[in-house]
Amino acid sequence: MVGRLESKVVLVTGGSTGIGRAVARRAAADGAAVVIAGRRRNVGERAAAQLCDDGGRALFVAADMTVEADADRLVAAAVAEFGRLDGAFNNVGGVNGSGPAEARDSASWHADLAQNLTSVFYSLKYEIPAMLDSAGRGSIVNNASIGGVRGIGGMSGYVAAKHGVVGLTRSAALEGAARGLRVNALVTGNVDTPLYRDLLGAPPDGELAGPAPNPTGRVAGPDEVAAFVAFLLSDESAFVTGAALAIDGGFTAQ
Repeated sequence: MVGRLESKVVLVTGGSTGIGRAVARRAAADGAAVVIAGRRRNVGERAAAQLCDDGGRALFVAADMTVEADADRLVAAAVAEFGRLDGAFNNVGGVNGSGPAEARDSASWHADLAQNLTSVFYSLKYEIPAMLDSAGRGSIVNNASIGGVRGIGGMSGYVAAKHGVVGLTRSAALEGAARGLRVNALVTGNVDTPLYRDLLGAPPDGELAGPAPNPTGRVAGPDEVAAFVAFLLSDESAFVTGAALAIDGGFTAQ
């Protein structure tokens, strides 16, 4: 439904590639002004320029969401550019180490926590007051992945952090419900992104070898996830908050 985000301002962290870029593209197509955040300036500026070329309103802000000052600066830039903040998709994440828990070094453990959990905390810390001050309400979606509700062998740091995202989401949702703020977590699985291909050791382009390890037997496209996020950011999902919502081809139903 084109226009469901009309007049809204949406922030997308990790918005330069993969699911984040698809969400930024869908939000712009649905009428939102979009602020993309990422660490790679060249990639992020290209993504924002493409949205503008397609007739949208977009801004790129270089930011490392594991740094609190960057999160503060990012949200301030969004409000300064577009006058308000209505929604956010906190999508920053990655895998910084693998192997059995007892073999993990502390540096990769803390890197997983910083990239996947602390980044979401810093995002919420500055997004929430900006939304309540400028718009009087808001909707936030945090990307927890299937690692937020299931164990994954060899990925203890990533899984621990993503479980933390689900807990953080539920707590923030309870704190914000009476103030017009909604916070939900997305449980994504088997989505064709650069990270997913990297974990599989697959080439960056072309068909992925199948079948995928979920009941549908296929991998989702980023645009499928983006459509769901756009719904959660919109007023159509006004009664949905504090939920960990699976978009995983039935994987967590097994």
